[in-house]
Amino acid sequence: MSLPFDGAITEFYESGAPNDIRDKIRAAEKGDILAPTYPHAERMKRKAYDKEMEALQIELVKMQAWATDTGARIACVFEGRDAAGKGGTIKRFTEHLNPRGAKVVALSKPTDSEASEWYFQRYIRRLPTGGEIALFDRSWYNRGVVEHVFGFCEPHEREHFFKQVNPFEEMLVNDGIHVFKFWLNVCRAEQLRRIIAREQDPLKQWKLSWIDVKGLAKWDGYTDAIRETLERSHSAHAPWTIVRSDDKKRARLNAIRTVLHGLDYANKDPQAIGRIDKSICGGPDIWDA
Repeated sequence: MSLPFDGAITEFYESGAPNDIRDKIRAAEKGDILAPTYPHAERMKRKAYDKEMEALQIELVKMQAWATDTGARIACVFEGRDAAGKGGTIKRFTEHLNPRGAKVVALSKPTDSEASEWYFQRYIRRLPTGGEIALFDRSWYNRGVVEHVFGFCEPHEREHFFKQVNPFEEMLVNDGIHVFKFWLNVCRAEQLRRIIAREQDPLKQWKLSWIDVKGLAKWDGYTDAIRETLERSHSAHAPWTIVRSDDKKRARLNAIRTVLHGLDYANKDPQAIGRIDKSICGGPDIWDA
């Protein structure tokens, strides 16, 4: 089987990854790797996960009906390291929603025209209208992390972004948009295991890009950029919710719970939603580099 990028991901695993990371991946076989600091010793069982997910997705359908009836606008931002589980979490959010009222925003590289605009402009065009839910698979925070790590923006451009991002989000909230910001965090061994699995799976190779490949060697650079971004853009009006996603099942459930608990929609069933696991889903204080 032909591998994308001439097998550069496997090559990094074999010769570029730290020895302890390789050891953890070999020992894990096909199972998710839980970081030593992860607060659960085992992954969540499938049976319990399926039962809880069904209950939450029923609540999501009710929430969307409320948004349609009231004209509520909901924007969910999903950020995180490569392979942290953003796409999978978004898929579970939208799986049973009416696609006319729930859109996924996953923007590619800016066009020449977009590059000449105000940085936030192309994202503004994708904000939710009345009754709509917009889920951003990466967002304006590219400038705080990815663009910075790869040198795609100048330091003064990034600094300008940080000066504007909090007032920008405050305007969104003051205008009535419900804003949820998620940072999905995954340990280094589990990230590399997932990326290798994508390389080997013809149905998932499309998820990979050369940035994913080159980013494997930039773990520390990403760590510094993430830490600064969380510190400078966590606010009372638009706080970050950190989701420790070594266990994808728990990550998905608790991200959905966060949104459902944060909205006062009709026929809400708090018991069906359940409690948020604060040990893996909370503020920046639980972010684990």
